[in-house]
Amino acid sequence: MAPKNHLRRRTQAPSFSGNEEARINAITCVRCGSGESPAELLLCDNCDHGFHLFCLSPILPRVPKSSWFCPSCSSSPSKTPKQFPLIQTKIVDFFKIQRSSEENLGCKKRKKKLGGLVMAKKKRRLLPFNPSEDQERRLEQMASLATALTATSSVFSDDLTYCPGMAPRSANRPSLEREGMQVMSKEDIEALNACKKMMERGECPPLLVVFDSREGFTVEADRFIKDLTIITEYVGDVDYLKNREQDDGDSMMTLLSARDSSKSLVICPDKRSNIARFINGINNHSLDGKKKQNVKCVRFDVDGECRVLLIASRDIRKGERLYYDYNGYEQEYPTHHFV
Repeated sequence: MAPKNHLRRRTQAPSFSGNEEARINAITCVRCGSGESPAELLLCDNCDHGFHLFCLSPILPRVPKSSWFCPSCSSSPSKTPKQFPLIQTKIVDFFKIQRSSEENLGCKKRKKKLGGLVMAKKKRRLLPFNPSEDQERRLEQMASLATALTATSSVFSDDLTYCPGMAPRSANRPSLEREGMQVMSKEDIEALNACKKMMERGECPPLLVVFDSREGFTVEADRFIKDLTIITEYVGDVDYLKNREQDDGDSMMTLLSARDSSKSLVICPDKRSNIARFINGINNHSLDGKKKQNVKCVRFDVDGECRVLLIASRDIRKGERLYYDYNGYEQEYPTHHFV
C-alpha cells in the first residue's frame, strides 16, 4: 500500500530531523532520475538510494512491509539468474515426471483424441495444449521453468494446494461465488485432464520462461498456439483473502469472490507454482497494452471446485510473449506502469 504522506517512504522509516527530511525529499529515482510520484519512491534500507516501484524489474505493486534492499545491496542479484542444468534426470526429478511403459502408445492415442477436440473448436470448446514433438526442446522448455522457480525459491506444483492454517479444501465451493460461476463442460474437463496427464509424462506446454531486464521473468510461445488452447491452470496455496490483505506478494489470484467477503479465496503461488506465475499482465490503461493481450483468465466450477485457467484468447505465434489482464475481474491491481 502506498504511503499516505507526501514524503518518500522507506520500509522502516525513522523519525527525521528537519535537515534529514529535506535530504530525503531531494532524493530522486536511480533508474529514471525523476523525483516525481514521491508516494511510489522507495528507499533502500541500506544505502538510501531511491527507486520508483514501477522502475524496478520486476515492478513492485506496493511498498513492502519488511525491509527492502535495492538490487546493488541485495544478496540476491537481479542479474540474469543461474540456469537450471539441462540434464534429463535432474529435470525429471525436479518436476516429478512419471514414466510409463505405455508412453509411446499414449502419444498415438493422444494425437487421435486431439483431432476430435480440434473439430469441436467450432462449438467453442477448449483445446489441450499441443506439446513440442522434439524431446530435447521440451527439456529446454522445462529447464527454463525450473530456472525461474529456483530463482524465486519456489517448487513446482501443477495443482491447488491446501495447507494447515490456511483455507481448507471444503472452503472452495463455487456455490459461494457472489455472481455465480460457469460450470465447465464435460468435454472441456476432458481437455483439462489431458493437459494434466501430459505434464505428468513430462510433455509440457510449448512455452519458454525468459528473463527480461525490464519485466523480470516472462513467458513466450515456443510454437504456434491456437485460439482457445488451455495454456495452464493457475495454481498455488489456497488461502482466505482476509489473511492476505496485507501480503507483499505480487502474484495472488482471485479463486473465489464470495458474497460474504470473509469466505473469499485467493491462490498464492509464492511457494508452490507452475508457469502461470510468470505470465505477465498488460497495461490496461493504454491501447497498446490492451493490444498485447493474447491470454484470458477464466474461473470455472470443475466438479464442484473453483479452478482458474489461463486460455489463449486468440492465435499466438511462435516467439510472441504471453500477456493477460490482471484486472479481468474485480481486482484493482496497479497496471498503469506496466511496459
